[in-house]
Amino acid sequence: MTPPESGAAPAVRTVLGDIAPADLGVCDAHDHLFLRSPRLPGQELDSAEAAADELAAFHAVGGRGVVQWTPYGMGRHAARLPELSRATGVRIVAATGLHQAVHYPAELPTRLRTEGLAELFVRELTEGIGDFGVRAGLIKVAGGFHGLDAHARWTMGAAAEAHHATGAPIAVHLELGTAALDVLDLLCGELAVAPHRVVLGHLNRSPDLAVHRRAAEAGAFLAFDGPSRAHHATDWRMPEAVRALVEAGYADRLLLGGDTTTAGARAVRGGPGMSHLLRGVRDRLEAAVGAEPVELMLTANAGRAFGVEWA
Repeated sequence: MTPPESGAAPAVRTVLGDIAPADLGVCDAHDHLFLRSPRLPGQELDSAEAAADELAAFHAVGGRGVVQWTPYGMGRHAARLPELSRATGVRIVAATGLHQAVHYPAELPTRLRTEGLAELFVRELTEGIGDFGVRAGLIKVAGGFHGLDAHARWTMGAAAEAHHATGAPIAVHLELGTAALDVLDLLCGELAVAPHRVVLGHLNRSPDLAVHRRAAEAGAFLAFDGPSRAHHATDWRMPEAVRALVEAGYADRLLLGGDTTTAGARAVRGGPGMSHLLRGVRDRLEAAVGAEPVELMLTANAGRAFGVEWA
């Protein structure tokens, strides 16, 4: 692992303030309490009551931290997050950033190009989201299917600029798990982001073990963030991919998450939900690689991935 930068001690920026990475506890490193997209009509995550129930179920099985990857303009409900954290005892990390263009009205990217996307990210990381004073703790951006379009390159450029200004980690939605190496070439090559400040999401959706190995070798964090109902067809291969990386010596690069993106996927609605990460996925992975590497993925790795020396 690349040594941390010199300066202040690393901290995870939660909605209730900065904490030591070790205090994040057992962490769902990629999930959603609130989310809205025209791509998921009728499946919005917009109920604070359901979010509280989901967090309570997660806490009951030992969960203590959740990193919400919902970015700008997708119904984050940032004002609700502090009270949810206080009420449930689960530490919550909020995101700034921008998803693929298909998740937004056509005019929004045009407006943000004029107003300054990197400036928006920096403001939400340092001052707060909107008028709520809730500071984001990561920048979420997205690649495309087996490549990066102009929108992805624009948003990643802004994310890199905001990262260099603040130290914030960059979390990347990989479309169906693809284009991981293209993302690293752009962010860590051309845009000079340190690899250990990049989290690659959805790698379980493309079980290409050679690509996983190269991404780990580069120094990025790799998130295996199923199961969700939409992607169960590839989730069953997660233990195989995790075992290959652990056996290659990359247990310290791996993160686990639930990625609940629709109302029907919540545990309180009969889906796997956040709690399944600890009720089901953990046991299956422990059978594949042992308890110690899985504990590392759920605790120390999440603290390192999202704990940075904030500027």
